[in-house]
Amino acid sequence: MTEGMRVFVVRPFGTRDGIDFETVHAKLIQPAFDHFDIRGGTTGEILESGNIREDIFQQLLVADLVVADVSIHNANVFYELGIRHALQPKRTFLLRAKPTKPRGERTPEDEVPFDLQTDRYLEYDPQKPEGILRQFQEALAQTLTSDRQDSPVFRLLPDLAAQDRSRFLPVPLKFREEVEAAAKVGTLGKLALLGLEAREFPWAAEGLRVVGREQFKCKAYTAARTTWEAVGELYPLDVEANLLLGTIYQRLKDLTASDLALQRVLANTPASPADRAEAYSLIARNIKERWRAPWAELVPDQRPRQASRSASLLEAYRKYEQGFQQDLNSFYPGLNALSLLTLALELARSQPGLWSGRFRSDTDAQRELDSLEQQRGKLLGAIATSLEAAKKRLEKAGAEDRWVDIGLADFCFLTCERPTQVGYAYERALTGAPKFYIDSAQAQIRLFEQLGVFPERVKAALDSFPAAPAETAPAAPGRVILFTGHMIDAPNRTRPRFPPDCEGKARDAIREALRQERERTPGALLGVSSAANGGDILFLEVCAELAIATRVFLPLPVDRFRSESVAPAGSDWVQRFDTLMASFASIPFLSPSDELPPWLSTRPNYNSWQRANLWLLQEAVAVGAMHLTLLALWDGTMGDGPGGTEHMIRLAKASGAATTVLNTVGLFADSFADSAAIP
Repeated sequence: MTEGMRVFVVRPFGTRDGIDFETVHAKLIQPAFDHFDIRGGTTGEILESGNIREDIFQQLLVADLVVADVSIHNANVFYELGIRHALQPKRTFLLRAKPTKPRGERTPEDEVPFDLQTDRYLEYDPQKPEGILRQFQEALAQTLTSDRQDSPVFRLLPDLAAQDRSRFLPVPLKFREEVEAAAKVGTLGKLALLGLEAREFPWAAEGLRVVGREQFKCKAYTAARTTWEAVGELYPLDVEANLLLGTIYQRLKDLTASDLALQRVLANTPASPADRAEAYSLIARNIKERWRAPWAELVPDQRPRQASRSASLLEAYRKYEQGFQQDLNSFYPGLNALSLLTLALELARSQPGLWSGRFRSDTDAQRELDSLEQQRGKLLGAIATSLEAAKKRLEKAGAEDRWVDIGLADFCFLTCERPTQVGYAYERALTGAPKFYIDSAQAQIRLFEQLGVFPERVKAALDSFPAAPAETAPAAPGRVILFTGHMIDAPNRTRPRFPPDCEGKARDAIREALRQERERTPGALLGVSSAANGGDILFLEVCAELAIATRVFLPLPVDRFRSESVAPAGSDWVQRFDTLMASFASIPFLSPSDELPPWLSTRPNYNSWQRANLWLLQEAVAVGAMHLTLLALWDGTMGDGPGGTEHMIRLAKASGAATTVLNTVGLFADSFADSAAIP
């Protein structure tokens, strides 16, 4: 819930009026933040770093949570609290030390200011602030998950709109460029990596947006779901996040989650008419899918009757119609409403017994049918006007929009009785269109085909569709084997880890492990690794022997990687590396150097080798296999530095991957014994 969340603390500093505010922070405030894994700072840290007052204002605006200690009359605290209350409606939490004087002895300076007396705040004992830590944690949890407005300004001025924080959280240009480059070449694991890294910064939500949009465009729906859910955790009513999640959940066949996300859009008062129209349309699409699923697999003669029995058809129509009413410029929901209403009317006429059976009398049945006909007539006029207006706007701007042309063809299909006219409309709309447009238009027509409605128009339309370019996506493997392991020991290494003379033993162990993985996996295997000397190259060579497909991802460009991670073991390893690299059409690399990019360089306790491990894991996950195994050639120790084999094992286990460790202490026992240096 709190990953990537940022907090800002407004409080006095030092010891004032007998209260040691540094101790309060150390024993109460910071432990509570640590409990939720949320990060942030104080006004003091900004001032110490030499930044100007505008930085404080920015933090008061963009922080996900502000904690203010109002124990004493401190002008800065009240000034900054007032700014927060004026800028954001919620997630501001007040703390106060319990008064030490009896009520009769207190002066006005000892009391909470009049304007804050109606607000809720948590009191702590200034001599033992940690005594309310659990209460503070529980109160913070409620604040973080609640939609309650705690700003008196927003409560008293209900029409006041909160500031859009995205305008004040600029995403670094270099980060955007990395995202664009990763999307362009299709390295989905790199996109996922950038999304994970963005969560560590104040601009987390906006960085996640940049990543999530590209993942959605790439149809990496599982990864996009993770990214947009992270945005939703920070901003539960975010319109863009919930609209995209509504679509993503649809693609992943989770219609219930899709409905919930879309209802959050409709519950969001500031959502624009176009956004609300899209939300209604996506809800209607979920209803339509629930209506279609029970009859789609039946034999053709049984489909119309089953389709007629369900009330979901008219329910979906009404949701689409609601969407169209939200924004009459959004002709898409209008066309879908017209399409489903037309189907409902045609099915009612072809199944009169089923239709009339819904009502108390034939008269009531005919009255409802007449009402639906009238609704269809009104829709026809409104949609025709909407489409014509859209066409004129494009002509005026000298622009084109394939969706408008397809919309006009769909309208022709639903209203024109001459099949040749229908065929011509679709031919004009779809000539030269990419496959996505053709598939979308065809899906609408197939619905009528499956139910036997307008057969002549259906045939004319389908006959006019251009042949869509063939797209045969390779089947996902049954299991990805991600490899990590030690490099060959340097000649001057005092504590052996992978002696050169143990290469054969390592090769045999890797081969046996891969054989076992093949035996327990339905479907093909795919090996994923880097290509350093030692374990990596052995793994790739054994995969080639066993006809297991592989993908290689290097932390550095090929030449630099060869120099730093292959050549130290000798020319033989260089030759083997070059032979392997020649077998790959492309070799993605993470970064041109072993330094972190500037936008990432301030992240504490993080280096390029840790980043490379995290990237490699994300690329393995992005394959989309049913199973993921980490195969590690490891001696069980921490290694020579951060970002080694032990780090990769921890990452893989945290992600839920199966882990197989080839323990070199046992494998190489003889060599270790000979060197008298068993680890």
